[in-house]
Amino acid sequence: MKKQLLWIALGSFGMLAAGGGAQAAGDPEKGARKNSMCEGCHGIPGYRTAFPKVYTVPKLGGQHPTYILSALQGYKSGARKHPSMNGVAATLSQQDMEDLAAFYAAQK
Repeated sequence: MKKQLLWIALGSFGMLAAGGGAQAAGDPEKGARKNSMCEGCHGIPGYRTAFPKVYTVPKLGGQHPTYILSALQGYKSGARKHPSMNGVAATLSQQDMEDLAAFYAAQK
């Protein structure tokens, strides 16, 4: 877990240092329309899931868009492991990820 967090942090820093290539340039309004697959878990305060193990699903509202984009890219590439998130991210285009990141970052 510590190794995974280190890779995420290094990846996020590297993308920022490389000229902001991972910065979310998305549209929050479009992200709101693409949010249906996310809100079933991330939109329920205090939601806990039992797959693949019991844990509290993280709240995404208010997160930094670069973090959300980096996480989605990690799930899509397989660098981050979670069966549900890997499946969802596999269906997202780069623009979808940027729009979702902008949407969640705009939430309070």
